[in-house]
Amino acid sequence: MKKKNLIETTEQLQDGQEEYYIFHLNENVKRMAVTFRNRYGIELSGDLYTAQDLDTTASYPALVIGPPYGGVKEQGPGVYANEMAQRGFVVLTFDPSFNGESGGEPRHASSPDIFTEDFSSGVDYLGTLDYVDRQRIGAIGICGSGGFALAAAQVDTRIKAVATASLFDVSALGNGLNTEAWFAGVDPVAQQRWADVDNGTPEYIPTYPETPTEDIPEELESIWAEFYSFYGLERGHHPRALGGFTTTSNLAFYNFQLLDHLDMLTQPVLFMAGENAETRPISETAYGLVSGPKELCIVPDANHVDLYDDTDKIPFDTLVEFFNENMS
Repeated sequence: MKKKNLIETTEQLQDGQEEYYIFHLNENVKRMAVTFRNRYGIELSGDLYTAQDLDTTASYPALVIGPPYGGVKEQGPGVYANEMAQRGFVVLTFDPSFNGESGGEPRHASSPDIFTEDFSSGVDYLGTLDYVDRQRIGAIGICGSGGFALAAAQVDTRIKAVATASLFDVSALGNGLNTEAWFAGVDPVAQQRWADVDNGTPEYIPTYPETPTEDIPEELESIWAEFYSFYGLERGHHPRALGGFTTTSNLAFYNFQLLDHLDMLTQPVLFMAGENAETRPISETAYGLVSGPKELCIVPDANHVDLYDDTDKIPFDTLVEFFNENMS
């Protein structure tokens, strides 16, 4: 028997019983709230999705799905889980440490190491379920979580395959900067630490309003307007996903790179990017750096945030085929 000491589950959450999910739970899918701890002892809040008619005496492939950077499990990860659970996968979504309903202080902090660890702790949790095949666990990272999922797979060989959607490498903040530009970026943030010390709490400035607006602010352009079209409008707004992290969180992402070892990956990787996404080159560059099995899927007529929640554009058939072929 697999140990259950990592797990705490609650009763099934049907759509309508819990507020703020941005999608409707399919009638053939069951969702349960779960909690589990990462290796730092932080308790993570997650949702477990399975088919309603799941045979718990059988063995299934499983996926752990992380949200866009600043997002929560009730948004994009749930959209993906709702679909993949209908296709035979056991799926875990989670709020990253310090964010959403997960534990950790200070709130809204960010860490390349801990956010990467959150993926591996999700694998830990899935591996305790008797009906999950430990040899068939994969990961999906949306936007910034794509970088964390890839970083986890670089060292965690239990992750048998990885897919990214609208990959964004948060740790690329300092890439290509000369010395002057580097210190122009880090010095104000370093100085903010003095203010945080004096105030007794780290500065956190939300990016999006507490209540969704009807329109995108006129001053926003390009990718920033696109982000707002999801997080700031009714489409994807969530009261626990107001964007941004503690100001000093940025320092870690200058100093520690997530994707330095893509050439070491032996697990298959699927990169999905929108045809019209400004971030498409990030996926294409990462694809070129992976020396092992890899696929690049360019989604027609899609932008960056379309791969968060647009079920008409997200290539679920491609995802299913990829994971079934590479976790068999």
